[in-house]
Amino acid sequence: MAPASVPRTGYDVLVLGEVLVEIHADSALGEAADGTGARISYSGDALNAAAAAAAAGARTALLTVVGDDELSLPLLQRAAELGVDVSHVRRAPRPNGAYLLGSDTEGDRAFVYWRTHSAGSTLSTRHIESWRDLLTGAKALVTSGITGALSPSSRDAVVAGAEAVHAAGGHVSYDPNFRPRLTGRAEARELLARIAPLTGLLKTSCPADAQALVGTGDPRTAAARCRALGAPTVVVTAGAGRLLLDDGTRAGYHPVPVNPAPVDATGAGDCFTGTATARLALGDRLADAVACGMAAASLSVSGRGGTGHVPAFPETAALAAAHPLSGFE
Repeated sequence: MAPASVPRTGYDVLVLGEVLVEIHADSALGEAADGTGARISYSGDALNAAAAAAAAGARTALLTVVGDDELSLPLLQRAAELGVDVSHVRRAPRPNGAYLLGSDTEGDRAFVYWRTHSAGSTLSTRHIESWRDLLTGAKALVTSGITGALSPSSRDAVVAGAEAVHAAGGHVSYDPNFRPRLTGRAEARELLARIAPLTGLLKTSCPADAQALVGTGDPRTAAARCRALGAPTVVVTAGAGRLLLDDGTRAGYHPVPVNPAPVDATGAGDCFTGTATARLALGDRLADAVACGMAAASLSVSGRGGTGHVPAFPETAALAAAHPLSGFE
């Protein structure tokens, strides 16, 4: 977080990244026969995180590029309905990216993406320059390795955006979100090494991200290796039931509140990052912000798709209060 002596103006949270059209099949993808039903919604890690940040009480804006097809208007309308400011979104003469997924409650999901040459992949440092005043005036930025993997220009944009916020004294949250269909390990590792020293909070998963990017399946070791890259605080999600928080002075596992009726785990990690970042930007202690992030992520799996259920903050706060982080008082 920015030092208390540094005045911050503008948005609490900016989210830099990709938004997607989501097509949610009514069956597992391997069983999607002719005539299988589906529903359209809107997601992408940036929209998921922005919706969560807005729900957590932060003044939130989305920094992205959308296309010129007929789905751009309902996509932006959905983001606005979720409380996200879309007035700074740029457009490109490209189609919006889209993905198809099947119903799942465990997080082990299959996706089919259509994002090559998408509008989102045109994100560049030119856009970052147009948003510079927003970035330097914001309290916090959320971005991810998915955005950095879309194209060489979007990779440069992620680095430039994080550098701008960090240099101005703001907080940066980063999730590597390694996707082997989008990028190679070497490229993702290089981006992580560049971004980690700029972050206030680095959130990753184990074993998926950690094995690929820092060469370990052990959450404690993963956190230590991320901190060695320069990240001061690391959160490692280690399956559906627990999370490891390492703030440099202590590292400990914390149980994630159980959702008794899960529907779909899509976007739960994004919900965590957006919520925790919002609460940090609003002045919460790290332990309280992380507890809220865990609570919101657990509640979010009650809906279908990345933004199917964005919990209201009173619901999140109540669940977080019932599951405080021990040892981080």
